[in-house]
Amino acid sequence: MTRRRAAGVAAGAAMGFALGASLTLAIQGWANLPDPGSVAGPTLPRTEPQPPQAFLVWTSGGMPDGFRAAVRRLDGIQRSVVIASDNTWLDRSWSEQGEVVDDPRPGFEIPLEVAAVDPEEFAPFLPPADRSDALALADGQGILGESSARLRGLGPGAVLRFGAVRIEVAAILPDELVGAHELMVSDKVGRSIGVTQDRYALVVPDHARTAHAVERLLDPILPADPPSKVRAPGDTPYFRQGDAVLPPVRIKLLFGEFQARPEPGNPGFLDLDPAWVRQNIDTQHVPLLGTVTCNVSLFPQLRGVVHELIDRGLQDTIHSYSGCYSPRHLNRIPSAGLSHHSWGIAVDLNVQQGNLFGQIPHQDPRLVDVFERWGFVWGGTFIVPDGMHFEYRREPPDA
Repeated sequence: MTRRRAAGVAAGAAMGFALGASLTLAIQGWANLPDPGSVAGPTLPRTEPQPPQAFLVWTSGGMPDGFRAAVRRLDGIQRSVVIASDNTWLDRSWSEQGEVVDDPRPGFEIPLEVAAVDPEEFAPFLPPADRSDALALADGQGILGESSARLRGLGPGAVLRFGAVRIEVAAILPDELVGAHELMVSDKVGRSIGVTQDRYALVVPDHARTAHAVERLLDPILPADPPSKVRAPGDTPYFRQGDAVLPPVRIKLLFGEFQARPEPGNPGFLDLDPAWVRQNIDTQHVPLLGTVTCNVSLFPQLRGVVHELIDRGLQDTIHSYSGCYSPRHLNRIPSAGLSHHSWGIAVDLNVQQGNLFGQIPHQDPRLVDVFERWGFVWGGTFIVPDGMHFEYRREPPDA
């Protein structure tokens, strides 16, 4: 890893970007970097790291209209940046040498999660060594997250095409500096490719040092519904539609990337590339659940869950199974991001037992405990509860 990128990671954590640094570092293996003190070099004066300053503010449905202007005027907030994020459709990419890399089959495109920011507002939230990359955003270029660059095999100088819009890659930054998005662009470029929904904000308060204190500062400009959350650095590994769910780029690295297109006559649903479906989706029998269609990689963990439930005499905690693989947008809204059911890595259980989306969930805590120990995250803990939903989060500890 270059000195610049290592410095970016350290400074990004110190700035409190709070977008999954702990998990991202573990994924990338940066926790195993040698102690900087062991590297020969000039003696530097001792410094104390600054405490985290930036807090993350978000809602599951996006920031309210007018928030961007209101937070700039709010007393007690030193600086802020609002990040828009949407699913976009990549139809081709070229390497820095001009070779075609992504070339979807006719009629299909590749879904990409793209963030858009005001470059001037975003620059102070980057480590000093990376702030020049914000200037590249202002020039119409883009920044790839490190996981996205690894997934695509692209580097600076590569070009991504979204319809009539071509975006040259100016830099690769650690995932936590771009919110674990696949690509970051300016707000102007974002609007040209359909990135318009303000999803979250980073704020630096003048004096507040806790999430609760920042919540009180922001209370006048945040509605009660939908609910919002303020996160201090390290409070949550990732956020999307719920705390701790994996971002799409991480799911792609684990389960593969598909090409897709809107399903004709069925808004909010998708047709996936049949070749990807044949390779990754299967239908098998699972005890307690019955016939299950999901990602082939998920079956061992699902069977681990149900076998433990049976062994512990808890089989009656599962009353009904309502599906796993379902290629679609979140809540079947075409403008929303992709549901993780699209990869076949989430199951819905006990819907009619008081576990409808948005309602107070009523799952048996022993069922939730077993699922969580087998590597699933429960939707009942999301900011908008989804009590039926159990989603892949990680391999079980003893895998």
